[in-house]
Amino acid sequence: MEPLASTSVTCMLPVKDLDRARDFYERRLGLEAVGAKPDGKFVYRCGGTEIALFPKPDGTKAEHTALSFRVADIGAAVTALAARGVVFEDYDLPGLKTVGHVCVLGAEKAAWFVDPEGNILCLHEDLA
Repeated sequence: MEPLASTSVTCMLPVKDLDRARDFYERRLGLEAVGAKPDGKFVYRCGGTEIALFPKPDGTKAEHTALSFRVADIGAAVTALAARGVVFEDYDLPGLKTVGHVCVLGAEKAAWFVDPEGNILCLHEDLA
């Protein structure tokens, strides 16, 4: 068996409406489509990772970040995605406050948004 550390990874995201989800991931996020799989999944390539949208009647129930994209400049990334119609979440909680949609968390900055299917996605920029 090859070591898992040297394999590629596919992140699986449940979606209720595959067409709606594909529109978001292609038009809003600009991800590279790999294509449909015989089992109904639709796959995107993102760097060395794949993201697979799979139809699930109930969608997602997760209350945590399902996927985080590491970016070099979070401010520029937020601005670019917002211009494409991505709506970012804002928080004002103890220990979690966003300014311009961005929160500083220790050694990184982060900004969150939700896809049309309820999956919580994130942008993050390493500070160190």
